[in-house]
Amino acid sequence: MANPRQEVRFTKLFINNEFVDARSGKTFSTINPATGKKIADIAEGDKTDVDIAVKAAQRAFARGSEWRVMDASARGRLLHKLADLIQREAIPLANLETLDNGKPFEDSLFDIQCAVDTFRYYAGFADKIHGNTIPVDGNFLSMTRKEPIGVVGQIIPWNYPILMLSWKWAPAIAAGCTIVLKPAEQTPLTALYIAALSKEAGFPAGVLNVVTGFGPTAGGAISSHPDIRKVAFTGSTEVGKLIMEAAAKSNLKKVSLELGGKSPLVVFDDVDIDEAVEIAYNAIFANHGQNCCAGSRTFVHEKIYDQFVRKTVEKVSKRRVGNPFDKGVEQGPQVDDEMFNKVLAYIDFGKKDGAKLEFGGKRLGNEGFFIQPTVFSNVTDEMRIAKDEIFGPVQSILRFRTFEEVIERANRTNYGLAAGILTKNINNALMFAGAIEAGSVWINCYDAVAPQAPFGGYKQSGFGRELGEDGLEPYLETKTIAIKTPCKL
Repeated sequence: MANPRQEVRFTKLFINNEFVDARSGKTFSTINPATGKKIADIAEGDKTDVDIAVKAAQRAFARGSEWRVMDASARGRLLHKLADLIQREAIPLANLETLDNGKPFEDSLFDIQCAVDTFRYYAGFADKIHGNTIPVDGNFLSMTRKEPIGVVGQIIPWNYPILMLSWKWAPAIAAGCTIVLKPAEQTPLTALYIAALSKEAGFPAGVLNVVTGFGPTAGGAISSHPDIRKVAFTGSTEVGKLIMEAAAKSNLKKVSLELGGKSPLVVFDDVDIDEAVEIAYNAIFANHGQNCCAGSRTFVHEKIYDQFVRKTVEKVSKRRVGNPFDKGVEQGPQVDDEMFNKVLAYIDFGKKDGAKLEFGGKRLGNEGFFIQPTVFSNVTDEMRIAKDEIFGPVQSILRFRTFEEVIERANRTNYGLAAGILTKNINNALMFAGAIEAGSVWINCYDAVAPQAPFGGYKQSGFGRELGEDGLEPYLETKTIAIKTPCKL
């Protein structure tokens, strides 16, 4: 049962399987976005604490350590055990997620199940990571080994705190790495709770470490740390560039980035309009629009444009916004005052730039960070709401005429995370999938993300892939071994 007064048990850094205060003694407040009030004070880690966590991770990764000599299948069993414990604690975890992030309680439960699925997927992969034998020229036996890269730093965002933790931890653990993770300062509670579960599951000390704190300090220390060999980041493109710069200047550590998006969803005139409206609605309003691959540019064919807009407004006008612990609520608050003000500013930009406000566009209530779901029509490509990532519940509906025109316009962006097309014409669907510059293309659906399939972006939406077998590669080194033989084998 949902409980908005969920007890906060874990507020300290998790290093070497122990909860400890930040060395500075500093704390920061995590805020309930539904009320704007403090939930708890959290330890504020910085460079000193990251150094301590990295040393613990190095000891856990040292040659001959319990973690390094552990069978790969045993790593898989640990991942399964952690998944079991997360499933056991689903209700208190969902309570904390909703309290800290503001997403509806049922959405938090859904995210938790997706995280469990991710841990189980990579649990099965732990003992299936292997190299090859290669038929090289001459009298040599050539083979490759896949080895864990070592200590990795991971920085996750606030929009899907538990799910993003699973995307980072699961493949790194399966590969045999050790980890220093920084959760977003807005949403640290569930990462600390799962850290406690990792100790209960039986992970050796130092394998999993969580340093809460702020991006420029704790995050910056991870990105620039000379003993971290790889950093994985999910967040904004602007911060991704800073992480790349820090990684290059420190030790040329490997980097994988999953960054922003301004994803197109293209609706052709041969669709079932009601179904298309439903898909487009979920594509942009899911998670309050706080979704890196949100379908935030809805391109609609001119023949059905007016009807599509009318039906969209009917749909959005019925959306329930309110206390995320209340049954039936579809949208809670934005995560904090910064994002709240950013979204409202972009709504003003839309009106000033000449888009037609069809619905919403205002704050809801006087407490918390609630915004009405908002729909703009008559949006054109040069408007700020059509170019910039808003990261809020704002749907921009653009008109198009031809296939070639919409492909060119859809690709006219610095981003390339995802795209979708709704049509009954399989030729158009396949041509679109081939022509669009995006890491994920969804045909007659949207947000069809699964642990088994890779996810990542083109262009300034980042590089590297998460999920699927591809998600293991950033955490592995390939070693080639050649053996001289008396004859050609």
